[in-house]
Amino acid sequence: MTAVDRAVPVDLDGERADRILAVLGEISRADARALVTAGDATFDGVAVKPADRIAAGTRLVSPLPVPEAPLEPEPVPFGVVHEDDHLAVVDKPAGITVHPGAGRRTGTLAAGILHRWPRVRGVGEEGRWGLVHRLDRDTSGLLLVALTVETHADLQAMLRRREVTRVYLARVRGRLDAATGTIDAPIGRDPRSPTRFRVDRGGRPARTHYEVLSDDGDGSLLRVTLETGRTHQIRVHLRSIGHPVLGDPVYGRSDEAPRLWLHAARLAFTHPVTGADVDVESPLPADLAGDGA
Repeated sequence: MTAVDRAVPVDLDGERADRILAVLGEISRADARALVTAGDATFDGVAVKPADRIAAGTRLVSPLPVPEAPLEPEPVPFGVVHEDDHLAVVDKPAGITVHPGAGRRTGTLAAGILHRWPRVRGVGEEGRWGLVHRLDRDTSGLLLVALTVETHADLQAMLRRREVTRVYLARVRGRLDAATGTIDAPIGRDPRSPTRFRVDRGGRPARTHYEVLSDDGDGSLLRVTLETGRTHQIRVHLRSIGHPVLGDPVYGRSDEAPRLWLHAARLAFTHPVTGADVDVESPLPADLAGDGA
């Protein structure tokens, strides 16, 4: 089925537009929301908002997303700093996209993970096999990978309970007033740009802790610890206090550093199967180590 063209049935009377499209089109709620938001889905010929309630009998007409091709393994470069029968911690170079998405179908870390561990297929979501969290394309450093279905569920639950310590190194513009601090501010999508985020009272709770390691007046090196894990959290939070990450083309200026000056330097957690303490670190990559660290 490439499109849906039918009346809203009685059992969906009064439901949200995006839910109706998701049910009738047999697609994800996120895909349905995107189609409604873009105005591609119409009800009695009228574009609506995803949250609008639709009466039974209204005619829904909408194209449907083209099914994505299954993820195929590729020899993508990355490091491995921990591996056992249940999970791994990988070290991602900057410039590699974590999983397929808009504008990037090949050369992803997900394809490299599948190439190294073929048994990870079926662990988690299609296209994101084994992944339990992500890093931005231009952020380097450590990521957790689940190698079994059970461990994937365990690690996701640990992240929700904030039982995984995630520490980053970030070089930011200017000198901070305090040696340590916490940024506690909700984050939501920027309505002016679908790929940007901002501090927003109606957004999801987000908390970032930082410690100044050094500064030279123009820039400061920070140790940043995430308490939550929202998209672009560190970048949005540091920009919100007037100290954007150097080299950030979205929330700062790309000409201030060789690339986004952000590195996931440490992961620490209790192994969900063995109960052992896992505490691993990644040294700064060469492109950042020679840039004021």
